[in-house]
Amino acid sequence: MSKPYGLKYFKSYAKVIMSKSLTPRSQDYSKWYHDLIVKANLAENSAVRGCMIIKPNGFSIWEKMQAQLDKMFKATGHQNAYFPLFVPKSLFEAEEKNAEGFAKECAIVTHYRLKNNPTTKGKLMVDPESKLEEELIVRPTSEAIIWNTYKNWIQSYRDLPILLNQWSNVVRWEMRTRLFLRTSEFLWQEGHTAHASKQEALKEAQLMNEIYADFAENYMAIPVLQGTKSESEKFAGAEITYCIEALMQDGKALQAGTSHFLGQNFAKAFDVKFATKSGTLDYVWATSWGVSTRLMGALVMTHGDDQGLVLPPNLAPIQIVIIPIYKNQEELQRISELANQMVDQFSSKQYRIKYDDRKNQKPGFKFHQYELEGVPLRISLGPRDLEKNQVEISYRLTLEKELIPVDQLIPYVEKKLSSMQKEMFQKALKFQRDNTFEANSFDTFQDILNQKGGFVLAHWDGREETEKEIQAKTKASIRCIPKNQTVEKGTCILSGKPSNGRVVFARAY
Repeated sequence: MSKPYGLKYFKSYAKVIMSKSLTPRSQDYSKWYHDLIVKANLAENSAVRGCMIIKPNGFSIWEKMQAQLDKMFKATGHQNAYFPLFVPKSLFEAEEKNAEGFAKECAIVTHYRLKNNPTTKGKLMVDPESKLEEELIVRPTSEAIIWNTYKNWIQSYRDLPILLNQWSNVVRWEMRTRLFLRTSEFLWQEGHTAHASKQEALKEAQLMNEIYADFAENYMAIPVLQGTKSESEKFAGAEITYCIEALMQDGKALQAGTSHFLGQNFAKAFDVKFATKSGTLDYVWATSWGVSTRLMGALVMTHGDDQGLVLPPNLAPIQIVIIPIYKNQEELQRISELANQMVDQFSSKQYRIKYDDRKNQKPGFKFHQYELEGVPLRISLGPRDLEKNQVEISYRLTLEKELIPVDQLIPYVEKKLSSMQKEMFQKALKFQRDNTFEANSFDTFQDILNQKGGFVLAHWDGREETEKEIQAKTKASIRCIPKNQTVEKGTCILSGKPSNGRVVFARAY
């Protein structure tokens, strides 16, 4: 490992680190998470209770996620559309289970106008004469408004399938909020599709869950378990909920994405029928699926360390940053000539690179900033490097430094970014495997949860009351019934009743 550029820069760097260091994960994981998000300029709390401001640094990562997912959706035949933010209360109530499932989280618009308060100068009050004839729900999800619309679009099998997605915001009035993980308003995508057969809709729901798993593993470098939710955990109004579950560094699970087979529930609620090829009428089959800015939280908690964020190269808005080290304007000019050549070369190969030649911040500050923000590769370039025709590269994943000749820089970076994406996934996969356990008794089950955390594979008798009792006693829920679950006769860890296979339990966000 090479030395920094002189004692002055080392002292500057150390001073910045000491003044802006994060709470260690081992000391307080929750505070570490909040500190990292705020100090890495990802997001902050807003003046609106439970809502967040996503800052440019955080939004640029979300945009990378959005762009890649959008590409994957369109490659499978989906199109983007947009539906209203407001849902008439009568439409929201049409599918009973969906309405009941979201009722406690709904924000409601009752009036449409304010007026001056005659008793308090300069203050406004609700105009009682502006009460809406029908109250409006601020969408917590869009099935109701979309299926009311599909009724006008679908008459025949020739109108099917409809494969739509929308990028939007939703409101779910959370009582306990945490940046990215649970906020009263958040950004997401929600797909809503309509099909002529049960088999086609099931295939669609499964396909979208596969796409989410592909994205999580190959772009976010996060290994996930695929499966289905139990009856009590599935989406309100769904017949089957498929899911991907990730494991965070504190041993808690995070639901990273869900895809729902809705059967004909919403078609029946909104009377959406179609003429089949045989000339009969049938209700349309449906799916919905979505991921949200919660993925930002997953990214932080899976890969972050005590120095800050660690971004997988496939999603990093800046993959390479160049920082000049100089004493005078003449040195800066010489460094900038080479740095700008590097920017042009890497940009032509579609790498995302930045030359940070700000004069109002010292190198030590910049080193710390880009470590905190998780930029995969940092290039330091000073007068000595120009003389020796080399650069110093800092590798964010391990914080190791190497001296690389300029003529070998491009192949080195190509190889390093490719290997970093794989290393990050393998590191997270090892953590997941090392923290996945089997429990054959309730005592063992509790010991694992209390001492280690992680995914716990255990037998369950399939009854909702047993599931609820386990959760009440341990705060662990069934995260998923694994895809291709192995048939394994056993007895439920709590009730002792027969079980045909293990399910995945964990404490979760």
